Amino acid sequence: MNLDKFKSIFTLLLLGVIGFVVQKLLFYFFVPKAYEEGFIYSIELLYLFFFFFSAMLILILNKVKQNNINSVGYTFLFLTTLKMVIAYAFLRPILAGNLPKTPTEKMNFFIIFIYFLTIETFVTIRILNNKQ
Repeated sequence: MNLDKFKSIFTLLLLGVIGFVVQKLLFYFFVPKAYEEGFIYSIELLYLFFFFFSAMLILILNKVKQNNINSVGYTFLFLTTLKMVIAYAFLRPILAGNLPKTPTEKMNFFIIFIYFLTIETFVTIRILNNKQ
């Protein structure tokens, strides 16, 4: 079995777990439990959501690389834009809220979004640098 095809997914999984553990530790020490319990979307749900979309994006990019390496960049831009639109739909209830915990929840959402976007960009750069 060729595990090289799934190296990018393993990278995503490893970095996702590391980010999740670090964020849970930060929340444990610095964010009141009542804030976290009052979130519209739990941290776990957000990590699952962004991991799922990032994994799909990486799998699609690997497939596009096999067919046409020159289209990987455009596919990345399209899929990232699509993910942003879906993420905005998820974000709307948080933006509509006006509670004391709302700024913390907004910041949490954007930190996770940017973290996974960074991972996707890193993996895409690796895919583009391995033009074989």
